[in-house]
Amino acid sequence: MTSSAGHLPGRADAASGTESDRAAVSESALVPGSAAEPARGRPVLGRGTGPRRRLRHRNWYAYLFVAPSLFGVFAFLLLPLLIVLGLSLFHWELLSSPSFAGLANYRRLAGDGGTWHSVWVTVLFVLLSIPAQTVLGLLLALLLNQRVKGVAFYRALFVVPWMATPIVMGLVWTWIFDPRDGALNKLLGVAGVSGPDWLTDPSWALPSVALVNVWQYSGYTMLFFLAGLQGIPQELYDAAATDGASPVQRFFQITLPLLNPTTFFVTVTNLVGAFQIFDTVYAMTDGGPSGSTEVLNFRIYETAFRQFDFGYASTLAALLFLLILAVTLAQVRFFAKRTTYDLS
Repeated sequence: MTSSAGHLPGRADAASGTESDRAAVSESALVPGSAAEPARGRPVLGRGTGPRRRLRHRNWYAYLFVAPSLFGVFAFLLLPLLIVLGLSLFHWELLSSPSFAGLANYRRLAGDGGTWHSVWVTVLFVLLSIPAQTVLGLLLALLLNQRVKGVAFYRALFVVPWMATPIVMGLVWTWIFDPRDGALNKLLGVAGVSGPDWLTDPSWALPSVALVNVWQYSGYTMLFFLAGLQGIPQELYDAAATDGASPVQRFFQITLPLLNPTTFFVTVTNLVGAFQIFDTVYAMTDGGPSGSTEVLNFRIYETAFRQFDFGYASTLAALLFLLILAVTLAQVRFFAKRTTYDLS
């Protein structure tokens, strides 16, 4: 008992000594320059390294999944654009070696009346086709948004022209517009009307090509408007009808404002496609008659593959890119404050 009791003070002293040592260490840690002070600027191991490492791993996984798309954007969009911009600074007739020309092609462009005529024809084509295509696509979407029998069949029917090849559709419409044996003039003849030379008259050639474009791509526009209409909550229409709003008021106060995101998308994509029109013109008129359908993209083709002037054709392609970019930026600015994405 005595010996065991004699050890108790020693244990107490050790415990008190340990506590005093810990206190001394903690106090010395607060003294600058002491050995117990943690090194400044050095991260403390085991603090935050795990989550950071996992975050870096997640980032690498994200980059890995995005890499194929980024490669496609670089290989098929950015790289060709850079090549075209580079070629626009050279004289190159394909069979000879390229020679540096500086800004000579751009000075030539400034005084090229034929090119600016093609720009005007392109703008006129856009004005003839895009408004009609957008309005017709919206009307079709409104009609096919009803719960009627066979609506799925009609939806598919209007999309079929968009799925067809523009070259094939151009050849079919060339026969329809034929002044002697075409179906259109024969139908007009039954009604006692003499049809014009649709594709050989400069006054009718471009509107005829625009009509084919409207016919072929209105179904594409209809698809997106139909999706937009089905995303508008029915409760909004019910509440407006309860308040006494007429169908016309509901259309202009509910439908059109809430379709702004869809309208923005279809106008941007349709305008880009209209500025790049080539296949239909190539199949139906080959740029004629008298250059009345020579859009800018067709002039690029003529300059590159008929005149073999690839340097100047690249300059024209750069001009087309700048036109599309300017129009797209104008649309983005116009719709920026007029578009609502959250319907909650």
